[in-house]
Amino acid sequence: MCTGNSCRSQIAHGYLRKLLFKQANIYSAGIEKHGLNPYAVSVMKMDGIDISSNSSNLIDEYMSIEFDYIITVCDHANETCPYIPSKNAVRIHKNFLDPSATKIEDEDEKIIKYVKCRGEIKDFCIDFKQKNF
Repeated sequence: MCTGNSCRSQIAHGYLRKLLFKQANIYSAGIEKHGLNPYAVSVMKMDGIDISSNSSNLIDEYMSIEFDYIITVCDHANETCPYIPSKNAVRIHKNFLDPSATKIEDEDEKIIKYVKCRGEIKDFCIDFKQKNF
């Protein structure tokens, strides 16, 4: 989960879906709904993962799901996350800088920011799988 469910949570969703294929159901959501970030889609495609059919969702849509893990990938979502009624969910927080928040005009520099964020999230997801599955 992140603020707008457009970039960081979508990247994590893509990696966790690939890494935990048939081991877990993966959902991503936000406190708000900002739509899918085209740069996130692009940099994930560069790493062989297609998230272009993902949708931007609100956490409210998943309140009836009994989660095992709730992962927040930004401080704002961690601080403002509504109560989620999953009794035994393990909550994990890791803040990743938001590449969409930078005001960089140069396309190459912008892509570099997204690739850096993608790499950090990928490492986190690999580590999460190794520790929990």
